[in-house]
Amino acid sequence: MPADADNPSGFAEAPHYHGHRERLRERFRDAGPDALSDYELLEIVLFRALPRRDVKPLAKSLIGRFGSFAEVVHAPDARLREISGLGEAAIIEIKLIAASASRVAKGQLKQRTMLSSWTAVIDYCRTSMAFADKEQFRILFLDKRNQLIADEVQQVGTVDHTPVYPREVVKRALELSATAIILVHNHPSGDPTPSQADIQMTKSIVDISAPLGISVHDHIIVGKNGHASLKGLRLI
Repeated sequence: MPADADNPSGFAEAPHYHGHRERLRERFRDAGPDALSDYELLEIVLFRALPRRDVKPLAKSLIGRFGSFAEVVHAPDARLREISGLGEAAIIEIKLIAASASRVAKGQLKQRTMLSSWTAVIDYCRTSMAFADKEQFRILFLDKRNQLIADEVQQVGTVDHTPVYPREVVKRALELSATAIILVHNHPSGDPTPSQADIQMTKSIVDISAPLGISVHDHIIVGKNGHASLKGLRLI
C-alpha cells in the first residue's frame, strides 16, 4: 500500500491530542493543580473515561454550561446527561471527584472536635451541599466532647423549600445520645442569606432542645456564593 502523502513513513501516527494530554499531566505533576485552568483540570478527569477522544472541547463545553469545575462535578446526573458526548463512564468519573472531596472533608471532621475546627466544618458543608439543585436539611450530631457522632440528611425538598419538623430533629438527637447539634441547609439560588422561615425554624428547634440538654451550636446556610451562620449573625 503506498505511503500517505502526509505521512510518508507509512507508520500510524498518534492522534494529535496525545501530546496535549502528556503536556497537561506534566504541568499538573510539576506545577500543581493551580497551574491548570478549570477546563484543563476537567480534561484530566475525562482522560480515563474517554481515552480515544480529544476531550478539550467537551471540557470547555461543560465549564461553559455550568460555570466552574466545582459546579460541573456537583451537577446533577440528569443535567450532565444532557451534554452531547458525555456518556455514563465519563459521568461516573466526574461524580467520583465530588464524592472524593466530600469523603476527605468528612474525614478531617472526624479527627477533631467541631468547635476547634470551624473552618473544616464550613468546608465540609459547602463541599457536600453548596451546589445541590434542591434544598437539603442536614444535621451534624455531636457528643459531649463536641466530636461527630453522625451526619445525616434529614430532608430533601424543592429548589426553595425543605420541610423541617423540630420535634423530629430533637427526637433523632435523643436516639443518638447527642448533646449538641449543628443544623445545615443549602440555598440552591446561591445566596446564603437566611430567610425569616429559616430563623423561625431554628428558634423552634432551640426552644425544644434546650430543656432536654441539647445545645444548638449553629445553623449554617451554604450556597455557591458563600455561607451564613445564624449564630455569627446573632440571629440565635
